[in-house]
Amino acid sequence: MRKPGFTSKRWIVGCAAALLASGCANLGYYAQSVSGHLDLVGRAKPVPEWIESSDTPTALKDRLRLSQEMRDFAVSALSLPDNPSYRRFADLQRPAAVWNVVAATELSLNLKTWCFMVMGCVGYRGYFREDEAQAFAAKLRQDDPGLEVTVYAVPAYSTLGRLPGSWFSDPLLSTFIRYPEGELARMIFHELSHQVAYADNDTVFNESFATAVERIGSEMWLRQRGGPGALAEHEEINARRENFRALTASYRDRLRALYESPASDVEKRTLKASLLLSMRSEYDTVKRHEWGGYSGYDQWFQRANNASLGVLAAYNELVGQFEHLFEKTGRNFPRFYAEVRRMASLPPAQRRQALIAGATPDSPVCCSTFANADQGVNQALRE
Repeated sequence: MRKPGFTSKRWIVGCAAALLASGCANLGYYAQSVSGHLDLVGRAKPVPEWIESSDTPTALKDRLRLSQEMRDFAVSALSLPDNPSYRRFADLQRPAAVWNVVAATELSLNLKTWCFMVMGCVGYRGYFREDEAQAFAAKLRQDDPGLEVTVYAVPAYSTLGRLPGSWFSDPLLSTFIRYPEGELARMIFHELSHQVAYADNDTVFNESFATAVERIGSEMWLRQRGGPGALAEHEEINARRENFRALTASYRDRLRALYESPASDVEKRTLKASLLLSMRSEYDTVKRHEWGGYSGYDQWFQRANNASLGVLAAYNELVGQFEHLFEKTGRNFPRFYAEVRRMASLPPAQRRQALIAGATPDSPVCCSTFANADQGVNQALRE
């Protein structure tokens, strides 16, 4: 909700003051973040304006109409926020909204973290220009040759609903508006869920929660409102995604066990190289025999390292626990979100323990039994 008298001008002045207080080390980064976001939202116009314009291609008009049906569904069926987010559209004329830089040491899957205003501490550093992201990645490698660094394109991001006024609300973007129907629904539901609950300094909790909501929500959308062939298309995409998740999760577990073992660093490096080689070989087999040669994950496997594997863990590690919590709260979204918000307010160790237990310590969940929920490189990294 917008605070009375809290104008966009005052928000910008506040950001400028924060930039000056942050010191020279962060000044350039915050400046590009603010200017990049202002440029992004400045390109956005209300969806009806795009639909009414004779300059808008018919195919884009159809996608924008579909997006607004999904946005309404997010409120009515998923109890996601009813606000100006994703009611505007921006044509960025570039392939990504931002480019994220992630890093991990050569014998760990734990991501390096950075702390920022608004977002708290997260396991990535985002740039609105790819060349700036690549330059920062190169500097990380130069400053610490032991770091493994990955740069990946991100089609959308969330401001968590914390910026004032509808002009600053998260818009639909050209970077994802033409996704297949199920993937478009996933994107919208995922980003909106970040406005429901957010635990400071806990990327795995936040992204796993959003991934659970997108999976549950997109399945509901496709079964209740999906267009002809959309569910079959989604099931084909999702089958590959689940294969990818299972394969990478298996090797993450094996690498994590190796890194935590008493073996010497020399032994760990040798066994790590062997495991990564096996992972790529297994992927080639899956691609040929199960995916009909589909090559959308090729670049991810070619560049796979501890950082890219760590990102996947952030998005998926706790998804099963959140889906279980959704079941135990009676498949009731408001009750589910209340439990997640309560967990987000707990200290990190208690938060993880509460999630694994399926309920917060002071709030028993509903006792009823319910049926289980129906179940490029950018896609691989995000999912």
